[in-house]
Amino acid sequence: MDNVAAAFAAVSRVGFLPRGSRREAANDAPVQIGHGQTNSQPSTVVAMLRLLDVRPGDRVLDVGSGSGWTTALLADLTGPDGSVIGVERLPDLAVWGEQNLRRTSYSWASIRPATAGVLGVPDLAPYDRILCSANALELPQPLVDQLAGEARLVLPVSSEMTLVVRTRDDYSLTTHGPYRFVPLVIDRAD
Repeated sequence: MDNVAAAFAAVSRVGFLPRGSRREAANDAPVQIGHGQTNSQPSTVVAMLRLLDVRPGDRVLDVGSGSGWTTALLADLTGPDGSVIGVERLPDLAVWGEQNLRRTSYSWASIRPATAGVLGVPDLAPYDRILCSANALELPQPLVDQLAGEARLVLPVSSEMTLVVRTRDDYSLTTHGPYRFVPLVIDRAD
């Protein structure tokens, strides 16, 4: 069993869905979690995590953490020597995701509300891996800027799953098929 399959075996999707939707946990489909957001389709999450190639001890940022499921999966992949920071722009979802996460043993992971006008958590950068579960219209440079010298970013860009591999001085992009996600939104700081 590879590390992504092991993480899926360790982290049940059921505990990260609204009570009325838990019967849908085994379906390979997105599940509504409120506020117009979804818990992503499991096969899509598998594809994203395999592209991300998280290693034990990595520092990981999870943008659009929603219910906390991907944050918990990432924490399983990093192990206790790593750290995972989830960020969610909708305060109610951030609180619920953090509550879901607190029911796990992944004390090295947390979820926080996004700061208006800020994409990611630049104050705690750099990150070895960044997962973004929302569709960007173009590659978001603020996330690229939060990558460490040798790092990866996975996100949908214009509905194409995109892998950014950063080296010390540059980065490369590859695309990995079409996907549908909720749009990436950055709330304005007023």
